Amino acid sequence: MRYISWVHSAGDFGPPPQALMDAIAEAGARDAAKGILLDSGGIGTLDGGGAKVTLTGGSVRVLDGPYSEAKELVGGYAIQKLNSREEAVASAKWLLELHKELWPEWEGEIEVRQLYRADDF
Repeated sequence: MRYISWVHSAGDFGPPPQALMDAIAEAGARDAAKGILLDSGGIGTLDGGGAKVTLTGGSVRVLDGPYSEAKELVGGYAIQKLNSREEAVASAKWLLELHKELWPEWEGEIEVRQLYRADDF
């Protein structure tokens, strides 16, 4: 099964500490070598070159900003090949524990969802 996880920050805490980034990179390299980590990366902000594309009332619109200040910021994502939802949750808990240890002032959450392809149905 494939799962996507993305990190939501509860606010703008600035850039992450280098020690956290190094630990994430080391774990990512190890998991990629094992075939667990399929893809990962950071996610830019809407104000940093993003856009919202909406369908409302039969009209498709592109909203290029300016955007009101976000209460939650999405910092990054990971796509993993795992055997169960429990493994995906354990991975998310590990990452939050790492944040707690190496960036104690940071607050946020990780959302975990299973990914599907057409052949999954």
